[in-house]
Amino acid sequence: MSPEKIWYITTPIYYVNGSPHIGSAVTTLCCDVLTRYQRLLGRRTWFLTGTDEQATKVAEAAAKAAEPPREFVDRLATEFKAAWQAMHFAYDDFIRTTEPRHVRVVQEVFRRLRDSGDAYRGTYEGWYCVADETFFRESDVGEDHLCPNPECRGPLRWVQEESYFFRLSAYGDRLLEHVQANPDFLQPDFRRNEVIRFIEQGLRDMSITRANTGWGIPVADEPDKVIYVWFDALINYLAATGWPDDMERYAELWPADVHLMAKEIFVRFHATLWPAMLMALGLPLPRQVYAHGFWVNAGGHKEGKRTGGIPHPVELARAIARRSGADPEIAVDALRYLLAREMAFPGDTEFSEEAFYRRYNTDLANDLGNLCNRAVTMVSRYFGGVAPAPPRVEEEIVAFAATVADDYREALREFRFQGALEAVWRLVARMNRYIEERAPWSLAKRKEADELSTTLYTCLEAIRVCGALLGPYMPVAAQALWRQVGFDKSIGEARWDDTVWGGLPPGARVPEAQPLFPRIQAAEPPKGAAIIAEETPAQAPGAAPAHPPEITIDDFMKVELRVANVVAADPVPNADKLLKLTVELGEETRTLLAGIAEMYRPEELVGQQIVVVANLQPRKLRGVESQGMLLAADYQGQAILLRPETRVPSGVRVR
Repeated sequence: MSPEKIWYITTPIYYVNGSPHIGSAVTTLCCDVLTRYQRLLGRRTWFLTGTDEQATKVAEAAAKAAEPPREFVDRLATEFKAAWQAMHFAYDDFIRTTEPRHVRVVQEVFRRLRDSGDAYRGTYEGWYCVADETFFRESDVGEDHLCPNPECRGPLRWVQEESYFFRLSAYGDRLLEHVQANPDFLQPDFRRNEVIRFIEQGLRDMSITRANTGWGIPVADEPDKVIYVWFDALINYLAATGWPDDMERYAELWPADVHLMAKEIFVRFHATLWPAMLMALGLPLPRQVYAHGFWVNAGGHKEGKRTGGIPHPVELARAIARRSGADPEIAVDALRYLLAREMAFPGDTEFSEEAFYRRYNTDLANDLGNLCNRAVTMVSRYFGGVAPAPPRVEEEIVAFAATVADDYREALREFRFQGALEAVWRLVARMNRYIEERAPWSLAKRKEADELSTTLYTCLEAIRVCGALLGPYMPVAAQALWRQVGFDKSIGEARWDDTVWGGLPPGARVPEAQPLFPRIQAAEPPKGAAIIAEETPAQAPGAAPAHPPEITIDDFMKVELRVANVVAADPVPNADKLLKLTVELGEETRTLLAGIAEMYRPEELVGQQIVVVANLQPRKLRGVESQGMLLAADYQGQAILLRPETRVPSGVRVR
């Protein structure tokens, strides 16, 4: 790639016959991740997305909604833009196929191909699927006259009309030669092989116009015809470059470096028709075309607009915020993480909202959130909120982090979005083990200042490196991670050097820990969920709520509720449900026993704040004296800790 060439990536343009969902969101997310990653490498980038608005099925959807087509597409294009902006997708250009710039280029492409003889007049007779906007030959269609696409199976229409045809058959040999000479052109490999088989079966000329029924891009000098939607739609990638009017801009952008899309539009259109059209125009082919799989249901069938089985991305992000209590912008980044982590490129992935919530708790709340909270809390406690200067470097951790960065780069080079995150989480897991191995609380007790400094600086610096690597996936959360460890730089200005060890200056101010990813509860608790101690038995499902005797305010004031910091947590031997917590109440340190081991791991509690009954008479359980009791909500038999919304000094009275 020459230094002048801008790295250019595109999503497909999305049909506006319905609202966006996490199927279109995951494609757009992956383009956004790759764009931010290329910027991390120091490259100039251009990210194009948009909407496909000229299709017959769009006009039919508008009629069903009792709206004029133009008003219908304006409304939905606005909805797509709003959703993508809410999802932190930093696209550079949003193209609509109803825009004059696109219409102009489509008509110019058609004129050039007609003049060269690659578009010629004929009569089309055959089957047409409106849902897929695809023509099928007689031999492809069964006696049921349903769409051969297993993800559609909708009724076909018999069409017979005068049409222009694109001479696709003339480009089969050249296409096959290009595909075989450039193994990276079509990816992944098994999709590439599908294209080779498709071309080898013999390409036939394709009808590229339809009768004008009032919607579509008209043929410039034959207004009774409009351009076939797929021939029209593919040209958006070229129209956005300024071709043929702004050739300087075109030269900066074209050819596209990556066209990214779901698999159903790969073989027939992006890997065959589109490169043949470019060959006919004498223009370079895109460098790479990549297809990923679908979100599917438990039966293995595609979920999407037709099924209504997958949610709107913004609604799902709001559900995460509501159920976890996370900041809404952090919840959006959590969803970005979950989409990339759960979708197993390049195959299909079963969608499960509950699987997303479990992954959130495991990876974000427990692993990353716990690492950050523990490290920052201990820096605040032992070093007054200032990043210590390490007397030595933990060479093993430095080497481990460098390997993680290399694996991350290799994964993204191969479009393994999940694999890049798995690499980062190896560093997260290693640092959580490192804290247990080094036990900084013990180093502090033994007054081993140098080792404590090395340990906690190593934790902060590892979090900073994780933030740099997570920036393309979670830009808002990554910025928050950097703020938590006192690294004063915009994540948007991050470069690959920021993934190299040693970037955090000793002496950086580390603010009070603020949990970024509060846990998602097993279910959304209703208002008024009971607040209980850990020894209270769970209420039987469906049973009427108990009504204890009323007490006076004087009775209530006898209960001393205070905020405590958890400084250590350990399992109780031979007790599956009990954890032993060491907590700070102001200047006092106490031991509490709590029946929460089924919901919380010991390591994720260290550094957290809880509410305890401080004046409860001590009692022994399993040979350990419990000097108080924590408060939790009892919902569906699960203990859900009550915690202050904002961090406060330990020992503060709760009223």
